Amino acid sequence: MVGQPLQARLDALRAEIAAHDYRYHVLDAPVISDGEFDALMRELREIEEAHPELTTPDSPTQRVGGAPSPEFAEVHHPVPMLSLANAFGRDDLEAWRRRLTALLETDEFGLVVEPKIDGLAIALTYEDGRLVRGATRGDGVRGEDVTANVRTIRSVPLTLRAEASPPPRLEARGEVYFPLDAFRRMNEQRAEAGEPAFANPRNAAAGALRQLDPRITASRRLALWVYQLGWIDGAEPPATHWKTMQWLRELGFRVNPEMRRAADLNEVSAYYDDWLSARFEKAYQTDGLVIKVDRLDYQRHVGFVGREPRWAVAYKFPAERSRTRLLSIEVNVGRTGSLNPYAVLEPVQVSGVTVRQATLHNADNIASKDIRIGDHVWVERAGEVIPQVIGPIVEERNGSERVYAMPERCPTCDAAVVREEGDAMHRCVNGACPAQRLENLKHFASKGGLDVDGLGEKLVALLVEKGLVENYPDLYALQRDELAALERMGEKSADNLLAAIEATKTRPLAQIIAALGVAHVGRETAEALARRFGSMERLMGAAAEELEAVSGVGPIMASAIRSHFDVEANRKIVTALGAAGVLLESEQAVEAEGPRPLDGMRLVVTGRLDRFTRSEIQDYIKRLGGQVSGSVSKRTDFVVAGEDAGSKLADAQALEVEVLDEEAFVSRYGAPA
Repeated sequence: MVGQPLQARLDALRAEIAAHDYRYHVLDAPVISDGEFDALMRELREIEEAHPELTTPDSPTQRVGGAPSPEFAEVHHPVPMLSLANAFGRDDLEAWRRRLTALLETDEFGLVVEPKIDGLAIALTYEDGRLVRGATRGDGVRGEDVTANVRTIRSVPLTLRAEASPPPRLEARGEVYFPLDAFRRMNEQRAEAGEPAFANPRNAAAGALRQLDPRITASRRLALWVYQLGWIDGAEPPATHWKTMQWLRELGFRVNPEMRRAADLNEVSAYYDDWLSARFEKAYQTDGLVIKVDRLDYQRHVGFVGREPRWAVAYKFPAERSRTRLLSIEVNVGRTGSLNPYAVLEPVQVSGVTVRQATLHNADNIASKDIRIGDHVWVERAGEVIPQVIGPIVEERNGSERVYAMPERCPTCDAAVVREEGDAMHRCVNGACPAQRLENLKHFASKGGLDVDGLGEKLVALLVEKGLVENYPDLYALQRDELAALERMGEKSADNLLAAIEATKTRPLAQIIAALGVAHVGRETAEALARRFGSMERLMGAAAEELEAVSGVGPIMASAIRSHFDVEANRKIVTALGAAGVLLESEQAVEAEGPRPLDGMRLVVTGRLDRFTRSEIQDYIKRLGGQVSGSVSKRTDFVVAGEDAGSKLADAQALEVEVLDEEAFVSRYGAPA
């Protein structure tokens, strides 16, 4: 049995990572460094690899990442745009290669190395050789349609070269960036006009590509490097990534000439050292190199793990650091009542960015680093993007520095602050805390909640400020006249918002559950709960033991769900939602009648499959209630083995674990839709 402290740490990690994903991908306002985020992900992944039975469908390791902005039309990527795992030294790089060698069962595979451009990922779709859509990465599955803005970028081909015989349809993926000379000229012009300068090229590029007026995008002089073929219809791509990139160049795409082939990691390291000494002489900003397996069939064979391809890794450059003074430590209150401390810094330039604030995570982090108010501290931007306080410069202390203590009262509502055993965070105990209510309302309306079109964070805050909304059901009582009277609304906007709110009444039950903001319950868990109980009434009445029987719900999560619905105010909110016309029952068959066919079973998938990819069958196994493990043990129920299964098949045979080939699995359990 896994102890509660480990489960609590898992839950805390997942919640913290989800919060940082939202700030980075949705708000464009990150508060921790790449290095700190990577450390959180690494810890979570290590725990889940050691205890695969604790991996849940809504874990950050199983997802891709944030939600698209509501200002643009939503685009669904046919092939997800995933992120990259990071390597911060030669040891990380060698561990990555060892994993590939084991998966491919050969150490003879070439690599391609290219600069990691610090910009904004973009997907360009062409039909009959003509650009028809440009979409941002978004959360990797859903992005934003920014076609009008993309068309203003001169290095984006509007038509492909006919002499290269473009296929009927293809998607090319690349990075939109701000050339440094153009960035400097723009800031000089802004200074002359009395306007504030932009902090760094990446944020300026991201902001330019998401302008509602394409003329503003055109004035920024953005550029593009294409780094990958996303997908293709009507033709076969070349056999390797290297040849694919040469083919894309022939079609008219701008491909970085600094791309290199490497036979081994020694060649990669040599190229890395060259870049490390020359990167500030380049015309664009980089934060590392990307190393990819060259052969595309090898890429398909090793597949993906969670949100990252196994066949590629980002070899990150070390962060720059600067020194400054920590003026104070403040806290903000999160949706679940967590008190999140952050450092207020004397403004300092780090890699061209003015840094004024940095996250401090929690009290343990502050104590372990011995960070004190008044300290001179080192600040760095890991990956040249996000600031972090590395630690104090102890030798410069003069005795005036003050040890920080978390507040005993909530800074928003003055309620008591507690820290439960096993919880990394201090929390406000007042469920009616205005800060919590505001964050919960934002979540309720967000993509992760009911996805209310046009109801963004600023408008939610304005509705609360004006006293029009206090809790979720109040949204359904809003009146046209009071909305139209708000600044920048008007009658048409009010009508659109009311129609969007009305449309949420028939959202799927899983979406309603996810929108309620129950601690630890994300969309995947909400879907499992909706399938099992079929109505809010049955869910609210479920005992902890019934909740734990749901796939992916452990004791900590079950306790959180039970505690949430034991609060009378929370039950009244659900009742009020029903009275407002919100559908609180599932239209699908409820699973309470019996378990799914793989409930409680542990499976291993190995070898090359013909009918579906590794990730497809793993997702299917999870939907059937099973758990997917990375290694064979006595606890494995059976192994699904394809061609070239290798050592895992041998382990299964040695342990007398049942082995099913692809056809036998499909015959017994069906195939993914």
